[in-house]
Order: sequence, then C-alpha cells, then structure tokens
Amino acid sequence: MTPYIVDSSAWQESWDRQQEAYLPDREHRFAAMLDAVDATVDGRPPRVLDLAGGTGTISLRALARFPTAEVTLVDLDPALLAIARASLADRATIVTADLSTPNWRSSLPHRDYDAVLTATALHWLPADRLSRLYGEINDVLRPGGIFVNADHMPDDTLPELTKRLAARAHSQRAARYAAGAALSWSQWWERAGADPVLGPLVVQRQAIYPTGHSPEWTPPVSWHLTALGTAGFTEVGTLWRGGVDAAVTAVR
Repeated sequence: MTPYIVDSSAWQESWDRQQEAYLPDREHRFAAMLDAVDATVDGRPPRVLDLAGGTGTISLRALARFPTAEVTLVDLDPALLAIARASLADRATIVTADLSTPNWRSSLPHRDYDAVLTATALHWLPADRLSRLYGEINDVLRPGGIFVNADHMPDDTLPELTKRLAARAHSQRAARYAAGAALSWSQWWERAGADPVLGPLVVQRQAIYPTGHSPEWTPPVSWHLTALGTAGFTEVGTLWRGGVDAAVTAVR
C-alpha cells in the first residue's frame, strides 16, 4: 500500500505553481474543458476519464464543478498518483496503467465515458502511438461523448508569431524562477525526492522513466485534427487557444 501523504494540499499547490510557470492561462483551458463537458451532459452528472491525470488536477476541478460526477483517473507515475490518491480520497477511481500500450483500457471500470480529458501530458508519446491512442480513446467514449486534449499545439499558419510568443513565454518564466516565484520542473522533482513519503516513489518513477518521458514533440493543431479524424471521431475542432497552446476537441 502506498504511504499516505498528510500534506497533499501543499503538494497540490506546489504542483500548480510549478505548472503555471509554463502555463499562465492554465485555469482557462480547464474551464473551457469543463464547459464542453457541461454542454455534453446537459445537466446530469458526467462520467469523466482523466487521462494521464497526474496529481489529479483535472479530477479535482471536475468534482468541484460537478460534485456528483463519476471520475476515473489514469496514470503510471507512482509519485504523482500518491498525491492524487491523498487528494481525491474516495471521490474518484484511480487506475495505474501505461498509455504506451493498448492494454490500458482493460483496467478501466467503464467503456462509456461522457468525456475523456487530458492536459499537457500526451506530448510525451511518439506520433504513431498517439495516433493509435486517439482511436482507443474513441473506443471508451459513449456515442456523443467528447475528448479534449489541451497541450502545446502551435498554429502552423503563424510560424513567426509563434516563435515570438514562445520566446516571450520563456523570458517570463525565467524571470519568475529568478525571483523565486515558482519552482522549475527539475526543482519540483528535487523537492519531491527529498520528501520522506514521496522520495521512494520518485526512485520508482525514475526506474519507469529512466530517460524521462522522451520523446517530447509539439505537432501543430492541424496534425491533431487530422489524427482525430482518422481515428473515427465525427466532429473535430479547436475548443480553446492561448499563445502556443491549444485544446482540440473531438466528438464520438
């Protein structure tokens, strides 16, 4: 049994601040996701799959928005899942599964989700695997259900402006780090590794990801829309955009 993290709220806050250094408009994309869920279920409690859910960022916000929602969180990272378990308690079903293989679906409690949501996670998968994963996601949605993926997705029709936006974001992030306003990715993991409960789980994580989550790649929105269409979704489009990030949506 994973040791219980007493101060899960502090780790959640620390994770949020670290992520916001990369994604200043992070909450906007979550709000857009949940607005789409709300429109899809039309007033009834949604059944939500939080894919590559990490610490439970999306699950926690989904439950705040829809208190009676049925939520499943899937991830492989033992350290992040420990934080998620402590934060969500018995309000969500948490599944340990590897998205790099199609077997992840066998651990799910349902195959008729209203929504599959993911954010800033799937860019760790190579192109061929992500294309196949999109088809597998289609398979676990009910007819009319939605998939939303918010990630680094530049607009390929604005290449020069995208470069300037990325440079601006990098400069602002560097300034926050220099001022101590947020931890970097590596600094956050150093803190987690020094924690008496999370530390052993960080060691397990390093065994799972010996070279990190590589490869990391950032195809444009157009690539995702084409892949989602090929995966069999009936509608595909862009739900939200902020700088070099976007959220693509697909309807089964």
